[in-house]
Amino acid sequence: MRKQVEDYVRTLQDQIVTSLEQLDPNAPSFKRDAWERPQGGSGQSCIFAMPATDRDGSASQNGSHQSLLEKAGVNISIVHGTLPPPAIKQMLADHSSLPLPEDVPGGLPFFAAGLSLVIHPRNPMAPTVHANYRYFEITESASSSAGDAESRDQPKVLAWWFGGGADLTPSYLFEEDAVHFHKTLKNAADSFGTQIYPAFKSWCDEYFTIPHRQETRGVGGIFFDDLNENPHPRLSEPSDGTTHSSAIPRSTVTVDRKRPKTKEELFSLIQALGNAFVPSYIPILEKRSKMEYSPHHRRWQLIRRGRYVEFNLVYDRGTKFGLMTPGGRVESILMSLPEVARWEYMSEMGQDEDSEEGKLVQVLKNPRDWV
Repeated sequence: MRKQVEDYVRTLQDQIVTSLEQLDPNAPSFKRDAWERPQGGSGQSCIFAMPATDRDGSASQNGSHQSLLEKAGVNISIVHGTLPPPAIKQMLADHSSLPLPEDVPGGLPFFAAGLSLVIHPRNPMAPTVHANYRYFEITESASSSAGDAESRDQPKVLAWWFGGGADLTPSYLFEEDAVHFHKTLKNAADSFGTQIYPAFKSWCDEYFTIPHRQETRGVGGIFFDDLNENPHPRLSEPSDGTTHSSAIPRSTVTVDRKRPKTKEELFSLIQALGNAFVPSYIPILEKRSKMEYSPHHRRWQLIRRGRYVEFNLVYDRGTKFGLMTPGGRVESILMSLPEVARWEYMSEMGQDEDSEEGKLVQVLKNPRDWV
């Protein structure tokens, strides 16, 4: 499975970057930065940054091309090493097969492979998008494995899982965009059972919430984690009929088929969702990037990007885990942050419910079902 996931994220990265470059052929190409991790593994960060001569708007003034994107990153990593006890403690709640951190003071070997992307367009009418698909595996340390050579070469897997998702963050609400984005993801998920999309959609709304603002980061999409062969608190089996109430919200859709459980089945789900990214987002980016906008729109876009920064630095589990992991590549971990953001003290923007900004805020405070 390790090699399969590695091959897939490399292919998906190339497809997404190529699609973005073809959409704006006159813009600079993405910078392809291959790197090695001293503690084990490697990756490639594909980064777009608008030219320095374009940052102050001078490009439009002198007739030069203005790029559709302001900042973007489509990154992959295939890394291995030792998971420190604090990280093990963080994972223990969802993976009871792991030993207690105090029992493994030296940590545990891990392998992780995935793709993570964030795209910040220039035009305030075009939404920011985020996606992430990953595979994680934790094994016994070599000293804990049985003494035969085969066990040393292939230590016992203590836990494995898939996670990921995709979500849309507009500054201005175009309902048809939210419908298109969600419908494309739903169509990809429905091949694996009708409970998948509703469960992942609800989880996304819950996860991408900014508690201190009492609003979601955007109009959502899907989010999931810790998917493996074990029972999952957010998904039910056909024998259950329908899902039951619990401390963790589950889908209320009647279970029509056995959910994917094996590594192969879950990898197929990951591929279907990953392959849905380009058709879910590129048409929206192409359409909205052609719209006219004013300094007023730009001001609101930067305020919303400030909210994006707040979530990513204060609440996002991926950012926290990346910064906690020894040898974490900080530049890649923080590539999700926009190049420019704005914070205004007691800003009046978004307060008027009848304004275009206020209409977005109402949806962020009251998440909707888009399909």
